[in-house]
Amino acid sequence: MDVLKGIPVSPGVIIGRTFLVEEEGHRIARRTIAPEAADAEVSRLDEALEASAEELRQQMDTARETLGRETAEVFGFHLGMLSDPTLIEPIRQRIREEHISAEHALTQAFNDLVTRFRAMTTDAFRTKVDDVWDMEHRVLRHLIGEHHSRLLEITEPVIVIARDMTPSQTAGLKNDKVQAFATDAGGRTSHTSIFARALGIPAVVGLENVTKHASEGQAVIVDGDRGIVILDPDPQTVAQYEQFRERHERFVQSLKKVACLVAETTDGTRIHLHGNIEFPHEVDGLLANEGEGVGLYRTEFLYLTGGDVEPTEDDHYEAYCDALRRLRGLPLTIRTLDLGADKYTQAQAREPERNPFLGCRSIRYCLQHLPLFKQQLRAILRASIEGDVRIMFPLICSTQEFRQAKMILRDVMEDLEDEAIPFDRDVPVGMMVETPSAALMANTFAQEADFFSIGTNDLIQYTLVVDRTNERVANLYTGAHPAILRLIRATVKAGKRFDIPVSLCGELAGEVDYTMLLIGLGLRNLSITPAGIPRVKQVIRSVDVGVCERLARKVGSFDSSHQVLTHLRKATRELVPDVFETDSR
Repeated sequence: MDVLKGIPVSPGVIIGRTFLVEEEGHRIARRTIAPEAADAEVSRLDEALEASAEELRQQMDTARETLGRETAEVFGFHLGMLSDPTLIEPIRQRIREEHISAEHALTQAFNDLVTRFRAMTTDAFRTKVDDVWDMEHRVLRHLIGEHHSRLLEITEPVIVIARDMTPSQTAGLKNDKVQAFATDAGGRTSHTSIFARALGIPAVVGLENVTKHASEGQAVIVDGDRGIVILDPDPQTVAQYEQFRERHERFVQSLKKVACLVAETTDGTRIHLHGNIEFPHEVDGLLANEGEGVGLYRTEFLYLTGGDVEPTEDDHYEAYCDALRRLRGLPLTIRTLDLGADKYTQAQAREPERNPFLGCRSIRYCLQHLPLFKQQLRAILRASIEGDVRIMFPLICSTQEFRQAKMILRDVMEDLEDEAIPFDRDVPVGMMVETPSAALMANTFAQEADFFSIGTNDLIQYTLVVDRTNERVANLYTGAHPAILRLIRATVKAGKRFDIPVSLCGELAGEVDYTMLLIGLGLRNLSITPAGIPRVKQVIRSVDVGVCERLARKVGSFDSSHQVLTHLRKATRELVPDVFETDSR
């Protein structure tokens, strides 16, 4: 039995048989052509490019219907690549000058591009590599005349195992026989992961060597909740997972009953639960779980799914209006672009930053790219008359940044007034508290912000100096560190002192180990993944505030994260044992 650990990107547990997909590849030998045949060879290339583009447009239309507009826009980058003169024209030139076949010229150009991307270390470039291979394979199939995919051979339920899944392959997994997939490569923000979540297929990526260990038809368990793949599980492990699935199904049914109830402690204190979303269609799942609105709309996914095609002001506006219509009067908190670090900006930059997480990202990037920033602010303000909109600036570190961002917002308001475009001039403007500097200056910021939202993902990263995606130090990444608790407490106290709402929207809010602690620290607004709302609500409805406050004081005296987390888990288990029932696997 082999147990492999990877990155969980789409939840669920499946027990089944493997189906190996070998990496698509074509060994293209160098073939010279007669000089007079160059024009004909260029025509072959152009025909293959056009056929590929048409195929992409059809695939994009199908994906838009089945997966939603935002997810389908992943193919926008592919279409842009096929028409990019800086990539395609040198291929034509190579054919004419070196007198080589279209296949060889194409392969050389795409290999050069992959080499440049692989020289970079960020996730954004690794994602681009997947797209480049996908495009090369697509065009080569049209040049060579090969259109067969082994995925078409699937006739019974299987778990797909591959080195990686290209966006085209993943989007094609509409076959109800594909139960899950596991890959050597990939990350949380890759196009493949986005598709997996949209399709609702359990998936684990970043396993590094699952293809080396797996064989065709092998028994396998894919645990998309914990990021584990088990090859040749022994009977005891299979029985354990079968029991887990039965318990999980009973637990899900019990949570459905909790979902429609009010999130209120036993002593009558209301805790407001909102949702974190990346696409408007996720609002439907939020409402199904009785969420009270969107506490965090991550708008940068408009860029990450669009490839090199930047969204327009109308693209922003339509996405926000779509979310507002679905919310039917509930609040929508829009975080302005958190671009930078391992995201879109590094892939676009001619000279990517050496340490982008400490570089020009989030509000810094927006303040240095005012046309992009103003475009989004215009769209938000235009949408503000359609519902309850709130604006939130990310990664604020200084009062200068916050004041400058608000000044630009006022400038945009004046422009809209001059153009007689209606908007809500009283739209609330808040900020993310996700750096130690912002938390330590919370009293100052609270006099200028309409609300705070504590982003624990970055707050933990920047306070503890830990990259949670780095397997060497990931074990050090924890919200139970005493320093994190003190920063959260200080931010909540500042909000109470100056009477502004404080919410917490990081992943910590959705972890039931921390629910009692967060209530005890004074938080009354949590924003989490929509699917996690019922589980957190179950804890809330089982405790009273007094117990939570005593718990917070107790762990506040500890000096190690291990002590804190052990005590929190013990206290939660004693009061709400059912909430951990599905973890015993």
